[in-house]
Amino acid sequence: MDTFEQSPVQKDDSVAEALEPSPIQEEYAPVIFAQDTVAHVVALDMLSGTEDRENVLRARASGKGVLTAPFRLLKTNRLGVILTFAVYKTDLPSNAIPRERIQATDGYIGGIFDIESLVEKLLQQLASKQTILVNVYDITNQSHPISMYGSNVSDDGLEHVSALNFGDPFRKHEMRCRFKQKPPWPWLAITTSIGILVIALLIGYIFHATLNRIAKVEDDCHKMRELTKRAEAADVAKSQFLATVSHEIRTPMNGVLGMLQMLMGTALDANQQDYVRTAQDSGKALVTLINEVLDQAKIESGKIELEAMPFDLRAIMDEVLALFSGKAHEKGVELAVYVSDAVPEMVIGDPGRFRQIITNLMGNSIKFTKKGHIFLTVHLVEEVMDSMDVETESSSRNTLSGLPVADGSRSWVGFKIFNPEGSSHTPSPSSSDLVNLIVSVEDTGEGIPLEAQPCVFTPFMQVDPSISRKYGGTGIGLSISKCLVGLMNGEIGFVSIPDIGSTFTFTAVFSNGCCNSNDSKPQKQRLKNQSNTMSSTFQGMTALVVDPKPVRAKVSRYQIQRLGIHVELVLDFNQGLSSISNENKAVNMVFVEQEVWDRDSSISALFIYELIQIDQGTKLFLLGNSLSSSRTNTATSGFYTPSVITKPLKASMLSASLQRAMGGNKGNPCNGEHSSLSLRNLLAGRKILIVDDNEVNLIVADAALKKYGADVVCADSGKKAMKLLKPPHKFDACFMDIQMPEMDGFEATRIIRDMESNGHIPILAMTADVIQATYEECQRCGMDGYVSKPFEAEQLYQEVSRFLQPITSVNL
Repeated sequence: MDTFEQSPVQKDDSVAEALEPSPIQEEYAPVIFAQDTVAHVVALDMLSGTEDRENVLRARASGKGVLTAPFRLLKTNRLGVILTFAVYKTDLPSNAIPRERIQATDGYIGGIFDIESLVEKLLQQLASKQTILVNVYDITNQSHPISMYGSNVSDDGLEHVSALNFGDPFRKHEMRCRFKQKPPWPWLAITTSIGILVIALLIGYIFHATLNRIAKVEDDCHKMRELTKRAEAADVAKSQFLATVSHEIRTPMNGVLGMLQMLMGTALDANQQDYVRTAQDSGKALVTLINEVLDQAKIESGKIELEAMPFDLRAIMDEVLALFSGKAHEKGVELAVYVSDAVPEMVIGDPGRFRQIITNLMGNSIKFTKKGHIFLTVHLVEEVMDSMDVETESSSRNTLSGLPVADGSRSWVGFKIFNPEGSSHTPSPSSSDLVNLIVSVEDTGEGIPLEAQPCVFTPFMQVDPSISRKYGGTGIGLSISKCLVGLMNGEIGFVSIPDIGSTFTFTAVFSNGCCNSNDSKPQKQRLKNQSNTMSSTFQGMTALVVDPKPVRAKVSRYQIQRLGIHVELVLDFNQGLSSISNENKAVNMVFVEQEVWDRDSSISALFIYELIQIDQGTKLFLLGNSLSSSRTNTATSGFYTPSVITKPLKASMLSASLQRAMGGNKGNPCNGEHSSLSLRNLLAGRKILIVDDNEVNLIVADAALKKYGADVVCADSGKKAMKLLKPPHKFDACFMDIQMPEMDGFEATRIIRDMESNGHIPILAMTADVIQATYEECQRCGMDGYVSKPFEAEQLYQEVSRFLQPITSVNL
């Protein structure tokens, strides 16, 4: 028992002989050995007591330990129990029956347990900062449990109940434990719970705020979509409004311009002609402004599209020259165009937009150039990449007029196509159907101030507000040009030096009209035949150009070679006479630059004399910038006056001048004379139908065509045109307005084409809205082309000549 008690009980000094003898019974179980602490139990008969006897016999029969009920220990008066085991003589099997166990019993061994000492020992091992109160009960009798340890003071606090097993399955015990003091507040649990609650509230708030934010974003998106729809609707309405208003403004303006053009054909004195010319210029400027505003609106809405039709690029250059030649003569500025021989004769693209870009650039150059020259050049990009020594890179001594210019190569320095990293923009050599052009406009004007150069391509921005008052314009031409260049898969740039000049350069990609074989073959054939008509007359002839300036001489050679004439360049009269005197070749004509002719009149006269002496029938022509000054200077040459050709040179005007000279007539045709004569040959006696719902336009078109000898019939609706053109009819051509009430020109043309069985009458669209009258729209409904209102002699001739053959005998 020493191992179970904190302090041993005092030694028992009782005498065994003083105890009462055991009663007489069948068997006895005296204690023959005990520890010193319980020596007083020696000689006690454990079978003498009823409860002890029952425990001993039960231990012997079961082979297991048997525990007594709690009782007061002698001497200590503390609660204890006795655990008794039977000792057998031999080993018994686990399934031995009680009789076998009783017979094999040799004795008993028992242990006395002091419950209080045992529990206190256990509590010391479990000791903590707080005192634990323990109660041990014998609950064999559930209704009357016996307290074996601890006080019976009840407590409302929490307690822990555990079952105890002392080895006797018959006896049941339990232990109840609790703190002596009330448990402290579980602050960790409280703070943890509060933290979790706060986190949950925060998560809830975030979730709620997120839902509100999502709802707000969705609401904003819905509002944005609504605003976008309104903006798109407003943009469409604006575009429709601009298109309608511009058309409605253009229609009466075209009537005004047409009437002014008719008025110019009447007998007017010099002042009246000046008034009419001024009114015409103002009207054309207004129409140009309307077109630019409409283009800008279409660009902003992203609805501008390019046509794809074959056109003669060199003819476009001639048209631009004709447009600005008058202003160039007034200002004394030399105007010239050079197109490289490597550029194909025919390309496929949008000629109108291409012309618009060049017109904008040339218009700015004419506006700001007071002296010197304006030089338009066209090359292939491959030429520039192979060799940078092209005409646009003129030095100060090698320019068209001799004045210094801005270095044109700096205008394309930022182009991706010239950058190795941007090689993807460059067409491969195998792409023979693509033509990559680089176009430069060089001038010797005022130049652009350095601080204004970054905003050159910004819409409605000008270098200085005074420029608009001094030169006019809206400042959107370059912005439109940049957009159009982008649509042509090109780039645009410039270089400008104040008081020196500017050079604008852009690239554009077209299809090769010579290689591309699609549905536009008839159109290409007509353009090619029109070009061959001019060159066939002079094919095989040789010409000599006397000009000391290489750039200017190349320009003259380019224009003359377009007529099929072989051209040689010489620097002065001496070289010219040497070349003419060569017996191995015949020189049919000599072109002398006016600057060389005016340098020394005696040398000029000697050249004429030597030319007559050689007597090869060589014709002499002067190339002058001003017709009046050329005639004044040539009048001093005495017995022989050379023919004067006024620059800028154009193939058509050059052909007419040479034809007159070769025919023996002297002088030079006035501007527009060639087209007027050609139109008279085409239209005289022709029966033409004009269809337009506007009475003024009918009067203007009627007068314009009758001027060239046409027999004109007018109709004010598409339905009337259908009746007049119902087969059989005697009309040679029809000019059809596009926008008409009840039935527009496109629908009327479709019905007329359906009615045709034998024969095909040429129908040309006639409209003030050149944007809507596109080549594709006209062809889709069966039209053969279109002309803008009012009629221009050059454009009218180009369109009519495609369908009508000239009449050889015309009474002029």
